[in-house]
Amino acid sequence: MTSRWPWISMLISLILTLSPHGREIIEAAFFAGEALSRNIWAPIALTIFAIMAVVILIEWLIRTYIFKRRARGATTA
Repeated sequence: MTSRWPWISMLISLILTLSPHGREIIEAAFFAGEALSRNIWAPIALTIFAIMAVVILIEWLIRTYIFKRRARGATTA
């Protein structure tokens, strides 16, 4: 592992967002002509975005932990 950037979860989030289902959810949540559709899909879409952000944060924390652990080197116990 050479980078601390959470590229795996970022890539998966990007693919899911740009997929046909992801684009459909975004359009229904924020660009729909009907208020009922926006009111139903907006909290769902925001929850999905929050979950993706938490997964990215968790991956970044794990990568940082592993990076620091490798930098310390092996210890003999």
